[in-house]
Amino acid sequence: MAETPVLKELLRLPVMAAAFGYLVDMYDLFLFSVVRVPSLRAIGASGDELLRHGVLLLNMQMAGLLLGGIGWGILGDKKGRLSVLFGSILIYSLANMANGFVQTVPQYAVFRFIAGIGLAGELGAGVTLVTEVLPKQIRGYGTTLVATLGVIGAILAYFVADIFDWRMAYFIGGGLGLLLLVMRMKVFESPVYTKMKSMPVQRGNLLMLLKPRRFLKYLQCIAIGLPIWFVVGILITFSPEFGQALDLQQPVVAGKAVMLAFAGQVAGDIVSGLLSQYTKSRRKIVLLFILLSCLFIGGYLLLPVRTTGAFYVVCALLGFTNGYWALFVTVAAELFGANLRATVATTVPNFVRGAVIPLTTLFLYLRPAWGLVYSAMAVGALTVLLALAALYFIDETFTKDLDYVEAN
Repeated sequence: MAETPVLKELLRLPVMAAAFGYLVDMYDLFLFSVVRVPSLRAIGASGDELLRHGVLLLNMQMAGLLLGGIGWGILGDKKGRLSVLFGSILIYSLANMANGFVQTVPQYAVFRFIAGIGLAGELGAGVTLVTEVLPKQIRGYGTTLVATLGVIGAILAYFVADIFDWRMAYFIGGGLGLLLLVMRMKVFESPVYTKMKSMPVQRGNLLMLLKPRRFLKYLQCIAIGLPIWFVVGILITFSPEFGQALDLQQPVVAGKAVMLAFAGQVAGDIVSGLLSQYTKSRRKIVLLFILLSCLFIGGYLLLPVRTTGAFYVVCALLGFTNGYWALFVTVAAELFGANLRATVATTVPNFVRGAVIPLTTLFLYLRPAWGLVYSAMAVGALTVLLALAALYFIDETFTKDLDYVEAN
């Protein structure tokens, strides 16, 4: 059977390079969630320190993502999408390897911060490149492919960490990233960006985002992704603590919860992408998945689950509802012109990731008075309400032509 034009387009080198880059990106990003407990124990932490140091390291990683997201986004619009694809993977690959050598919590924090800076550029630059090289009728398939392979990277992190020592798992991630650099040597720049370079417009200027209507649209893009990282950064990352609070019969293994959540997200990414193409709408499908996320957040925290197996099933369902991640980033890329697209598509997902810092801070602040479960419920409800309010005002972007620029 001959290949379909859609398949031929999706197998183009820029699309595959972006997809495999995000696979390595997600491997590193979630490897820490998988190895948090054994790695901290290996360098001397125990008891409540596992949660306290874990939050510190997660927040350092997310701070790096915030800072890196701004820098890589500006670079992607000023110097090109490829500059980010090369630079980001080099930094996070080397930082990944360095994580395997840490001996103290401060060392660990420094290298998680550096890794976060490197990780910040991959998704936004990849999605920007994919949306600009593919025809508008199928670009949703392209970003779904990128997100799906990325989530497979998170699952891969679980299996690698299960087979190898946590230090070796970091070394393997760094090696995969360096190998990917070879693949990217033949990737070409986006034609939309090449055309835009010759135009008399400002590129990657953050001040342009501060114009009221544009800034509001930017904040709305961030808000619709908040429930995803509430689930990942709090419910799944700290699943052992939630399992204990829910009096499960057996302890929850964080790595298994992460693996199952991201297995669910693979299915969610595929389903949301196909539904978006079928309905020719981004907004309707994002709304559906946010509502499903709200439902299963409540189930995770309130259902009388007593067995660890049932708890893992809920983790997988939560992961499925996170499957609008690709659509959320695609919407951000489609809402802005070519001279700000990389800046937006790179900073928005990283601000969502970085939102874990205030979310975990609020969660820990409420915990002494409200308890683990109800403090998480309050924070989760806040993220869902913000996401629904933002989505209500966002334009549909499915058929939008991306060959345009934002006025200075």
